[in-house]
Amino acid sequence: MAVDKQDDEVLGKAYDAKLMKRLLQYIKPYKKYVVIAILLNIVVAALGPVRPYLTKIAIDVNIANKDYHGLFIITLILFGTLLFQSVIQYFLTYYTNYLGQKTIYDLRTQLFAHTQKLATKFFDKTPIGRTVTRVTNDIESLNELFSSGIVMVFSDIFIIFWILGFMLFIDIPLTLVTLSVLPALFYGTFLFRKKVRESYRDVRLHLARLNTFMQEHITGISVVKIFNKEKNELKNFSKVNNDHKKANVDSIFYYAVFFPTVELLSSIAIALIIWYGGGETIQGYITLGTLLAFIQYTEMFFRPIRDLSEKYNIMQTAMASSERIFKLLDNETIIPNPKNPLPVEKIKGEIEFKNVWFAYNQEDYVLKNISFKVKPGESIAIVGATGAGKSSVLNILTRFYDINQGEVFVDGFNIRSVDKSSLRKHISIVLQDVFLFSGTIKSNIGMNNPDITDEEIRRAAELVGADKFISNLPKGYDEEVKERGATLSVGQKQLISFARAIAYNPQILILDEATSSIDTESEVLIQNAIEKLLKGRTSIVVAHRLSTIQNADRIIVMHKGEIKESGNHQELLSKKGIYFKLYQLQYKDQEIKIN
Repeated sequence: MAVDKQDDEVLGKAYDAKLMKRLLQYIKPYKKYVVIAILLNIVVAALGPVRPYLTKIAIDVNIANKDYHGLFIITLILFGTLLFQSVIQYFLTYYTNYLGQKTIYDLRTQLFAHTQKLATKFFDKTPIGRTVTRVTNDIESLNELFSSGIVMVFSDIFIIFWILGFMLFIDIPLTLVTLSVLPALFYGTFLFRKKVRESYRDVRLHLARLNTFMQEHITGISVVKIFNKEKNELKNFSKVNNDHKKANVDSIFYYAVFFPTVELLSSIAIALIIWYGGGETIQGYITLGTLLAFIQYTEMFFRPIRDLSEKYNIMQTAMASSERIFKLLDNETIIPNPKNPLPVEKIKGEIEFKNVWFAYNQEDYVLKNISFKVKPGESIAIVGATGAGKSSVLNILTRFYDINQGEVFVDGFNIRSVDKSSLRKHISIVLQDVFLFSGTIKSNIGMNNPDITDEEIRRAAELVGADKFISNLPKGYDEEVKERGATLSVGQKQLISFARAIAYNPQILILDEATSSIDTESEVLIQNAIEKLLKGRTSIVVAHRLSTIQNADRIIVMHKGEIKESGNHQELLSKKGIYFKLYQLQYKDQEIKIN
């Protein structure tokens, strides 16, 4: 399986000021919560280091002087600080997580909205699994940054400063002895950051591969099964999964080395305190309470340093994720709307292609100098061999793609001069590959459009003959539709697709191989429905079955991106050209009648 490293292998800086500035824009609407969280952090950070100092007082003053009343007061103060810290910690946790959820909600909504705006061309070249990873895993990584990183890092920093402040206030020489292990700690942290950064790049790369593989093979599960490829694909998946596991194990290894190293340095610092401080205590230079307080401070001092290492990992994750998220948000593969779009309320349905050239890839043209005109209410069919450019004509008319040269008009206005949504609301399309959403039969026909009534949905279903099978379902129109319509037959899904197109009452109807999956009985129903439906509407029908388009007002024959013939069924047969040959291939055992 080929590895696409375009987005996932490149890992930027561990901290990128430009990216962080963009991320902070999402916190701006909730800055009051940030201020509250920082203030609470200062309080929480101070309450922890207060306890060892109170312990020192209890030992040196109360216990040394056998002051039971004073000891009781100190005990109550210690208990009070713990209780107060718990309450403050509750609000701090609540506000930081609330902040994270709100910002992530906004960012995820923006990312999904932007993804919907992207042109079809983007999805042609981008694996779905990668896009899903952006909206799920990468966004969730930022959630940790907002809820546990940006604000909570202040807590660790404040704790360190408060501890250093108390230690220096109590005894400067003992503080210097305690901090003598810091050079080794800083060097170990530097190595840890470097190794973790490298391993994290591999984790993200293999995670994207895993998501892409899963999405592709679940979508194509029927193909895997019919060709008995389960064992082979399981073997391929195991390899991808193993690569992901190995990358994570490598990452865990560095954590497994770093955290015990921090614990070791912490123990060395405590040993130094006991050795030096104990000697000072024996000689009477410092008190026993001071010695015990420093041991507690040392244990507390290394805890936020470990937490900061975790915060670094969160920051690393967030920077990499935000880089990919903003790369998607900055993607301009969008079919642009005009700055001042023409208003389009109603259309008659006149269509004109004028000297149209179109290529999906640079100048590899699939349409070459295409020109034709469709009158309002006229029904035309487009036929030709696979790759002739038939579906490309439809993609251009709906502005899924923009043309390279030429012009396309609807009712005399250039389709580039109107808003895409205004244009598309007058067009319905039925595709060969029907896509149904999770929901109900009714929601899939009406697409949850409040302007389409239940009565209009039923009428559309009756018109195409879908009402017959829908009424036999246990819940009728409220029958649940599974993902991609898994519980319905191909023909039933196609009928629902027809009903969906009709429910919107379009002025222009496009049928792209729409009856290719319909059985003979359903095709008769559809053909009868189409005859009623096309009256007063402009229609473009792309079909391989020539029997379905014989009654079209005009048939356009395409070959290698060019229009080769045009006319009605009998006229094209009489020319004995490409259409005649196509007809011969489909009806070679029947006599061809030419009027």
